[in-house]
Amino acid sequence: MKELLNHLDPTVLNMAGLRLLSATFELTAVFLMLYFNSIQKAVVVNASLAFVGPVIFIFTMALGLMGIAGDLSFSKLALIGIGVGLILIGVLK
Repeated sequence: MKELLNHLDPTVLNMAGLRLLSATFELTAVFLMLYFNSIQKAVVVNASLAFVGPVIFIFTMALGLMGIAGDLSFSKLALIGIGVGLILIGVLK
């Protein structure tokens, strides 16, 4: 296992770790909804996921962009940033 981790890019490993954290939150929400067995409480749990999801998305994209910043031109980075902004506007509005 240690050899596998040594071959992985640290940025990719951190991005995957954030996604694993997000998946843990999602699974916890599933079990909380089933445990409470209430539509009102399920909506509250789901609303909390609506906050966590974009935060994880922003951090993951930021890590990825920092990792490839040296390989891309400023105009391409700006286009990616605009795209991420549009996704967030679409999700939050």
